[in-house]
Amino acid sequence: MKMNLLIIIAFAIFFNCKNERGNFVGVDGTQNKINQKQKSPYSETKKDTISLKDLVIGKVNYENQTIFEKVPSEYSVKSMYLNKEALSSFIKMAKDAKKVGISIKIISGARNFDYQKGIWERKWNTYSNKDSIQIAKSILKFSSMPMTSRHHWGTDMDLNSLDNHYFTSGAGLKMYNWMQKNASKYGFCQVYTDKKDGRTGYEMEKWHWSYMPLAKKYLDFYNKNVTYKDIKGFKGSNTAKRIGSIENYVNGIHHCD
Repeated sequence: MKMNLLIIIAFAIFFNCKNERGNFVGVDGTQNKINQKQKSPYSETKKDTISLKDLVIGKVNYENQTIFEKVPSEYSVKSMYLNKEALSSFIKMAKDAKKVGISIKIISGARNFDYQKGIWERKWNTYSNKDSIQIAKSILKFSSMPMTSRHHWGTDMDLNSLDNHYFTSGAGLKMYNWMQKNASKYGFCQVYTDKKDGRTGYEMEKWHWSYMPLAKKYLDFYNKNVTYKDIKGFKGSNTAKRIGSIENYVNGIHHCD
């Protein structure tokens, strides 16, 4: 009788423990079992798992995620993270460029919601005499709204300089020409090209390069799962739908097809 009771208790503990866990979509799109207490993207638990939706809108602490890795100092100008796959491909590209005398360094990598909000609101606060739509459009020439930035994904990076003029002569031009010819071999694309071809959204950014094998998947997921109801929590967020930030900016890219 005592043995049967112990067996019943053991089974009860087993199933209770199992019910304390649930399926949670990982950043690779697979179903992963994680402790419910670890669902927060800002959890202090190392190597936590977050939902793909949280990832694409920037609700993530990159230090805690297994798919992100800190960029080695030799390839960056400050401490930052990138998706591991994107970083690995970038390092291969940078090494090959170095063989022909071209230096490529990352000046900005993955940026989460809080980081992007800081950039956005610092710029927002510099305006006083314009209405909210005018302010948002002015900022959107070169900076994304939080929750709409490709930098959230860890697939996109800014290289060498944030000045288009830098890439028109000397080392900058040499680097840009090499990237235009070779970057696609490593999966990278300049997504914000000249707008003469009808591209909408941000102005041209010769420094912004995207790792397309992953970014294409994230963009597809974003378009299917993120709505204007999700874009909130920062100054001017109510302008997102009126401006068409998803249609005109998130999707206002050159695809390098």
